[in-house]
Amino acid sequence: MARFARETLKKAATLLIVALAVLAALVIWDSYVTAPWTRDGSVRVQVARIASQVSGQITEVRVVDNQYVHQGDVLYVIDPFDFQVALNTDKAQLRQKAADQQVRQMQAERRQHLSNLATTPEEQQLYAGNAIQAQAAFDAAQQQVAQADINLKRTQVRSPVNGYVTNLLMRVGDYAQAGTNNISVIDADSYWIDGYFEETKMAHVCVGDRAEAALMGYRDPIVGRIQTVTRGISVSNATPSTQGLPNVDPVYTWVRLAQRVPVRIKITDLPAGIPLVSGMTATVTIRGSDARESGGTLRQRFASLGHHLVDIIRGPQPSPHCVPRSGDENGATVTLPTPKPVAPLNPEQINPGLAPGLNTSPRAASRSDGRH
Repeated sequence: MARFARETLKKAATLLIVALAVLAALVIWDSYVTAPWTRDGSVRVQVARIASQVSGQITEVRVVDNQYVHQGDVLYVIDPFDFQVALNTDKAQLRQKAADQQVRQMQAERRQHLSNLATTPEEQQLYAGNAIQAQAAFDAAQQQVAQADINLKRTQVRSPVNGYVTNLLMRVGDYAQAGTNNISVIDADSYWIDGYFEETKMAHVCVGDRAEAALMGYRDPIVGRIQTVTRGISVSNATPSTQGLPNVDPVYTWVRLAQRVPVRIKITDLPAGIPLVSGMTATVTIRGSDARESGGTLRQRFASLGHHLVDIIRGPQPSPHCVPRSGDENGATVTLPTPKPVAPLNPEQINPGLAPGLNTSPRAASRSDGRH
């Protein structure tokens, strides 16, 4: 009887060891093959590459490398002398055009009030046409003044974002060419993390799930939420080769490498003391939408392990409405404030009193003068 008990105990122990070995193999397989985590992650950021809108010599640089600047701060100044002269010249021409418009308008109005014995319809049309031409020249001069004024303001190049000046190479005396990038500012409000997940793990990636990114050299992870999933990656087979023919690489059916899909993670909690630097590597782990900030209870972990084991046996099943379908999302529009045209002026505002009684007929004016 004791011998039978020992044999039964040996068989039970053997079966238990085999079961534990199979369970361990499944857990290891799930951890390295299907679990939603990757070591291939990196910190990303938007960079504003700034170029001046006017050309000229740089006379002042008001920032240093790695300096934090606010939106609207002046980064550098271009020599404003030529632009100030152009503005003053255009303003002088505007005053000239305004005076000419007032005189010609007054002449046309006077001709309209004269009788047919003092003037002719042809002369009235001629003076009316001269007044219209003078008004058009005055309008064009106003636009030139507005352009010269905005060009003068553009000699002060300002930061469009809050962030850090990076890789500053300019110096006083350099020549700034309009449209050529010469300074870069890292947008401090645009940091995110990209996790490059193998396509075999994408069934467990869901928009809105909690994600943790552990940077190399730091203990506490960065917490975030999955924001978007990239909808396209480069395909080498789509590159045309000689004569425009497709360049198709041979594929061995028993060796197939999984493609990696970029997943954008919005940062929601950054531990104190961790400086975000674009390009830093991270290990990204998806915890799921039901995971708590502490990583989930023991019961939730066992439930998650059970779901993963089912996925290993039956294949991963994606959750419905996990990733929005193509065309279901609306893009956000970001705009940069731009100058608006100034309100047009009246010639009388530029040269007040130059043509008093413009709309008064000569006869009424003469009677008024006789009474005085």
